[in-house]
Amino acid sequence: MASIKGIVILDFGSQFTQLIARRIRELGVFSEIIPFNTSFDEIKKREPLGLVLSGGPNSVYDEHAPLRNDLEKLVELAPVLGICYGMQLLAHAFGGKVEASASREYGRMPIRWIEGGRDQIVWMSHGDLVTDLPPGASGLAKSQSGHWAAMGHEKRGRGFWGLQFHPEVSHTEKGQDILKRFVFETCEAQINWQGRQLVNHLIEEIRKKVGDKDEVLCALSGGVDSTVTATLIRQAIGAERLQCVFVDTGLMRHREAEQVLKAYEDMGLGVHGIYAEEEFLSELKDVEDPEKKRKIIGRVFIEVFENATRTKSCKFLAQGTLYPDVIESVNVYGQSVTIKSHHNVGGLPEKMGLKLVEPLRELFKDEVRMLGAELGVNAELLNRHPFPGPGLAIRILGAVNKKDLEILRAADFIFIDELKKQNLYSEIWQAFVVLLPVKTVGVMGDARTYERVASLRAVTSLDGMTADWYPFEHKFLAQVSNRITNEAKGINRVVYDISSKPPATIEWE
Repeated sequence: MASIKGIVILDFGSQFTQLIARRIRELGVFSEIIPFNTSFDEIKKREPLGLVLSGGPNSVYDEHAPLRNDLEKLVELAPVLGICYGMQLLAHAFGGKVEASASREYGRMPIRWIEGGRDQIVWMSHGDLVTDLPPGASGLAKSQSGHWAAMGHEKRGRGFWGLQFHPEVSHTEKGQDILKRFVFETCEAQINWQGRQLVNHLIEEIRKKVGDKDEVLCALSGGVDSTVTATLIRQAIGAERLQCVFVDTGLMRHREAEQVLKAYEDMGLGVHGIYAEEEFLSELKDVEDPEKKRKIIGRVFIEVFENATRTKSCKFLAQGTLYPDVIESVNVYGQSVTIKSHHNVGGLPEKMGLKLVEPLRELFKDEVRMLGAELGVNAELLNRHPFPGPGLAIRILGAVNKKDLEILRAADFIFIDELKKQNLYSEIWQAFVVLLPVKTVGVMGDARTYERVASLRAVTSLDGMTADWYPFEHKFLAQVSNRITNEAKGINRVVYDISSKPPATIEWE
């Protein structure tokens, strides 16, 4: 982020790279992730206080291993910490030796620090080992099997250090303390990524981009990201230069559009509501493929939004893009695989001749909530579970129609209502119901039924990148199932999804 100095993380393909950035930000220091092959000049422009070389799945000896031939220059530029593959890369580059391990080490492992003889449980995930340290480097810790678990070289450039384990993972004891020492003692960083400091910086960035006169158009969804985006921009440029639009696609939850518009009114955000259920349902008729649904909804949204805002004199379009969206779009090896198309207002800026303003593009979801609290955003909106842009269309497996939407709304309302009654809503990252394209035989009032199956989904997570299913008590599940089969007409069977992410995704489609 312009004008904020911090720790730069070079991504070599680790599944934990985002976690490194999050852990450093939790210390109150800005961190950013860039591809491993970013040029030295681009790195230097950022004036990094420190550099982290992330882990990765490769061996330094692989034919297409992600290597850098300028590590000497990087070490001269700033202190460097190599994690897992990053440690092996440093050892390999500076004259040490890396060899394949006889057996892969994965999971909790004990290590012993040489100074003080202190034992520690850490999280390992590697197939290669550093068998010989680089000349001048010191061994700092060894694993139970006797290989090097940590090394350091304080006299080469600004110094470099390597950890064969992952300090960013919660399973590593006192891992955050290790990162803290690197960030504050070695890199001499100062806190610059907290509360009001962050708000003031983002407001300044918005003003620089938008200028003193131009107006901004913002599509609100009722979600955390768009709500915080609009609130931040209003503080930056004033309510008179911000035009907010809310599109009711007809794919929202029970009375959601009405509740969201009321909440925005109470917040003082002047919002123009557009009701477009007919347009969306007409285009979605008989469409079953989830990717086609997403693309149709995205296209229709653009058409509806453009028609409704044609007379507005805005030069900028505000979008609640978050940091995971940004870094996931830049695969460290180039071409990435699309798991699901992200639903946003993509295509609008070019089509309408608007410039884009994305004040949250450097933030993770939990940081957006922290920012929203600092801005005084309505707590109910701020703490809402994430809701997908395509809405209930991707929670109905199969074609979308008005009847099935009503069935799903009823079941979803009951589930969320019970979570709130039992004070469980805030413990869960996201909860919802999926309507399956399956009918089963049931018995109601001594009569045979042949109706739909609903699946409950509830997960815990920090930012949605990984997630675990929530372990409800059986009594709670029985209560929800009983209410749904009694009150949501059209459903006679309820199941609970106990899949984690990975291997599953949070949403079914």
